[in-house]
Amino acid sequence: MDSPSLAVDVKRDTALVAAVDTAREAAVLEGGADAVGAALGVVMEDERLATHTFECLSPAYVGWQWAVTLARAPRAKAITVSEVVLLPGPTALVAPPWLPWSERILPGDLAPGDVLPTPADDPRLVAGLTGEDDLESVASRSPLEPGAWEIGLGRVRVLSPIGRDDAADRWSEGEFGPQSAMAKQATLECVTCGFMLPMDGPMGQLFAVCANELSPADGRVVTLSYGCGAHSEAMPAPSEEPLAAGAVIEVVLDDGVDLADEVLDDVTDDVLADAVDVADEDVIADSEPVEVEPAQE
Repeated sequence: MDSPSLAVDVKRDTALVAAVDTAREAAVLEGGADAVGAALGVVMEDERLATHTFECLSPAYVGWQWAVTLARAPRAKAITVSEVVLLPGPTALVAPPWLPWSERILPGDLAPGDVLPTPADDPRLVAGLTGEDDLESVASRSPLEPGAWEIGLGRVRVLSPIGRDDAADRWSEGEFGPQSAMAKQATLECVTCGFMLPMDGPMGQLFAVCANELSPADGRVVTLSYGCGAHSEAMPAPSEEPLAAGAVIEVVLDDGVDLADEVLDDVTDDVLADAVDVADEDVIADSEPVEVEPAQE
């Protein structure tokens, strides 16, 4: 067996470093012979205190290692086992770092009956007015002030500029923003659509609500630069009018190509007779008569 690696931070204890078999027996006693593999190394943790590591062969702990800590009393030759633990190695599969629930929850996680408290210091919200006595102070301000500051009667908090900007970025980059696949294929934008319901406040400068039941954005907030094929001013593609009864269709054949035999092979005598009836004298008065020979049997 190759000699295990040794840390040089602490004074080397020859007896502890050489006690690989003692450490292995302790690991086997803890996890079983089938779960203990080759020795991986030894580290001097402190004076007369060393830790041996062994590969873990258990399929449930791939990449993990058995760590057996051995100790020796001063001037004593006997070696004792302090602890045996299973630790993750460099390639071990471990749980992600712990995060509080407020950072783990994602859009779409909230289910019926769930309660999602909002932190008191949430930067997306600011205090709003809830009492009628405060209205006097609001009325005495500059006429421009209420436009930039939402009163929010009946609500303890209202959206802060940070919360508003976060929502605007999220909506613009989402499914109903100008960079979506639907918007890129559309020729007209929502800003000119009759089904667009304007929004009040500062968000109304960028967003609206779609009111077209045939649109994929019906009832959703859309950017004014979004668009889809259900725009109110979308014009149908021009269609070809059907030919009137008795109209003459001119067929031009390439020089040197005789298609008569190939076509007439699949045409019955009744069809040929009907074709002759359509070409009456009024229609072909100025045309040269054409003699059609029936297909050979």
